[in-house]
Amino acid sequence: MKSFRLSWLCLAALLACSAQAATPSASAKAGPKAAAKSPPKPAPKNNNARARLDLGPLCAKLSPRLPGVSQQDCKSSGLLAASASSRSGVPILYKDQAAKAKNPVRVLLLGGIHGDELTASAIVFQWMRWLQTPQAQAFQWRVAPLVNPDGLLAAKPKRMNASGIDLNRNFPTPNWKSETQQYWVKKTGSDPRRFPGNQPLSEPESRWVHDQIERFKPHVVISVHAPFGVLDFDGPSEPPQRFGRLLFNPVGVYPGSLGNYLGVQRKLPIVTIELPNSLEMPPPPEVQRIWQDMLVWMRNNIHPVAAKPAKAAKNLKPGKSVAAAKPPAGKAVVKSKPSQSGN
Repeated sequence: MKSFRLSWLCLAALLACSAQAATPSASAKAGPKAAAKSPPKPAPKNNNARARLDLGPLCAKLSPRLPGVSQQDCKSSGLLAASASSRSGVPILYKDQAAKAKNPVRVLLLGGIHGDELTASAIVFQWMRWLQTPQAQAFQWRVAPLVNPDGLLAAKPKRMNASGIDLNRNFPTPNWKSETQQYWVKKTGSDPRRFPGNQPLSEPESRWVHDQIERFKPHVVISVHAPFGVLDFDGPSEPPQRFGRLLFNPVGVYPGSLGNYLGVQRKLPIVTIELPNSLEMPPPPEVQRIWQDMLVWMRNNIHPVAAKPAKAAKNLKPGKSVAAAKPPAGKAVVKSKPSQSGN
């Protein structure tokens, strides 16, 4: 009897094992495709950035060239190295600052397109300290304080990049090949400081700026230059009349310029801030006033609505101001004082 009971238990165990083996697992039920299914994909990375850069060595080179910007200011700025580099291989630095507001206005803030305009980079570094203030957090920011590091870091800071090209004449405006070359020869006397290159977007720095327009899709662009000491504006919206002591005084539209490409061709508002001196910073109160006035103007005049694609402007001669061609209703045209060569 005892041996019979043991035999029965053994038989039951064998049947249970057979049933378990015959029962398909969840993955087997799902078929071979599910069994071979790849693991979950990681969250998408920011294609604009590469590995975080140790800013120390680069900041040690930049700081002596930037008035009012210490090495510590540079290192603690939170800047990242973009996936793009300058012509000589220096990474283009940028910073993203998220907004606390819903559906915010996106602002692309650019400094140092011309390497010899030292204050145009330095003031952007200083403004970055205030990106987390309540007024600034109403906007979503992408900030590149130094678009042309090669020009700034040259033995003697120069306007052009390492290829000898003026980045602010390298953007794809209509009839670029004929108009930029003609303007460069006839209007500037083939000034090497304003050479536009042989084709638009030939330079990694100008291509990076162009890519940010496509990826970040800003509602407004702020580009800082020097030393005309005025405000310029291209595009729709009401032009700013005053940032600090800087008054609206259009400097003109030039073939291949960022203002022409964005404001005139793409109807994307772009403010060009021309500081009064390329080497000496405005007093600290003025730096803050320009910043505060800029925030107020954007809050009142720029709204988070996608810009409509626009046709190229017609019958607008190179070097002629947009404001002069079509002044705002009820406003007198202010004649430009800066030279024909522009910013």
